[in-house]
Amino acid sequence: MRGLIFWIFVCLFPATLPASEPWAAALGQMPLDVGVTELSRTSCVEVMLKAFQSNEVVKALIFMPGATDEFYMFKRARARLTNASPTLLDAVTALTNQTLIRATFRPPFLLLHSDEDPLEPLITIESESGVQKLMRTRFVSHGIYNDRDWDFLQPILRTCVKGDILPWRYSRASWHFYRHSFAAWNLTGWEALEAVAFAGKTRFTVRRKSLLDFRQIEVEFKPDARIRTVPTLEAFPR
Repeated sequence: MRGLIFWIFVCLFPATLPASEPWAAALGQMPLDVGVTELSRTSCVEVMLKAFQSNEVVKALIFMPGATDEFYMFKRARARLTNASPTLLDAVTALTNQTLIRATFRPPFLLLHSDEDPLEPLITIESESGVQKLMRTRFVSHGIYNDRDWDFLQPILRTCVKGDILPWRYSRASWHFYRHSFAAWNLTGWEALEAVAFAGKTRFTVRRKSLLDFRQIEVEFKPDARIRTVPTLEAFPR
């Protein structure tokens, strides 16, 4: 019965996206693969990350843990696409209309999230010079990370930002990190740290180590326990 009520709300009270926003215009130029008619738990994340293209407005498309939970944990997210040649904007619109997933543009990222996901990262800066150095480093030019764990991402971050990234690979300290799903183009090292924090629901601290240490910057990630609110059918927009 709750499922029936949910789909009544979907049909009668659709969410809307600001089509005039620059990010929306950019996504409207990105076609999905031919033949995609539905976004489901087995296809949605892969299809959308693959469709995300380099542009002047949005540098990363990030599925936050609340959004992926709608697919993988609660198994209640599914959206139909009715356009003959759907774009990434059509996919985002379908998700926000037909599921509890929301879209928020936090430049330069488009965040796909639920009501529980914090939309501002928790960052502790103990070294301003370290932050400036991270802003000058470059992440990979194009990366697609679909359900990747910390052990996959940590060595990539460590190489790109030329600093120590904690917790170490294969460390027990990362066991409670969420898996990461995002696609990105041309991020700085600093932006990559933010993207990973959003995707994995983590917080991080930037500190500077001894000048005698070859890797002078250290970035430590820890779980972010914040929850804005638990998504419910009652919270569905009317």
